[in-house]
Amino acid sequence: MNELVVELSEINPKDFFGAQNVNIDLLKKYFPKLKIVARGNKIKAYGDEEMLEEFDKRFDMLVTHFGKYNTLDENTIIRILTSNAREAFDSDHLNAEVLVHGINGRLIKAQTANQQRLVELMKKNDMVFAIGPAGTGKTYTGVALAVKALKEKQVRRIILTRPAVEAGENLGFLPGDLKEKLDPYMQPLYDALRDMIPAEKLTNYIETGIIQIAPMAFMRGRTLDNAFVILDEAQNTTHAQMKMFLTRMGKNAKFMITGDPGQIDLPRRVISGLKEAILVLKDIKGIGILYLDDKDVIRHRLVKDIIDSYKRIEHDN
Repeated sequence: MNELVVELSEINPKDFFGAQNVNIDLLKKYFPKLKIVARGNKIKAYGDEEMLEEFDKRFDMLVTHFGKYNTLDENTIIRILTSNAREAFDSDHLNAEVLVHGINGRLIKAQTANQQRLVELMKKNDMVFAIGPAGTGKTYTGVALAVKALKEKQVRRIILTRPAVEAGENLGFLPGDLKEKLDPYMQPLYDALRDMIPAEKLTNYIETGIIQIAPMAFMRGRTLDNAFVILDEAQNTTHAQMKMFLTRMGKNAKFMITGDPGQIDLPRRVISGLKEAILVLKDIKGIGILYLDDKDVIRHRLVKDIIDSYKRIEHDN
């Protein structure tokens, strides 16, 4: 049996291995054919030579990441262990720019290779479609890019919109004024903004219209100039809604459309405007389309497992 010994230098093994060696347990899970033992500042692995080479490569990526960021969480480990070699390298070694200095000094930047591709794609195109499952950072990255553009005076306002499908865009049966009726649908957008803009300034931006959060129905008839506009949950738009929204684009505008074709809430036999749009517009210069996948999930690790499980059921059906 072949043996590989890796020694950690200038790294606290307790921090690297995690509480109760949780990070080592993850390594064992993803390399079930290897016997992996952690003692002191050394890792010993036993098994097939080819598998040991792969383990050595992935372990080196983990060490590099830890040396750079002084932290190693489950999502990062899983991403590095499950991505192909190129993606894993890109994910860890990309010098992702800080998009926004958020609340409490938080540095907000791309967390995965695909999120970084989304940032780059938005630089090169005025309209970008970001397609992927829940938790892949589509909306959050989009809001960060919008806030960055506003702070750098590239645009004068941010407009965030979602189709309020569950209430049929009517909302009349809900209690309260219009804002109170809309807020439940717009909450994820507020949450992202609160991470990036101090509360008092955010309130001022919303009151003065610099940041506008509204349902799709409010886009009709408008021309959106000098704005960074995000259409979120676009899988729930109809053909007419999507066409209406896309044709609102004015001068010096940036449009980002995000959605998950796997979570369509439209009535049966109603075609998703998002699905149609990415087919109709895929060859137009100036429009970028990016597909994120479960490797980009940055929520709790269970989210990735949930997505995988539903994929298997949908594939079997």
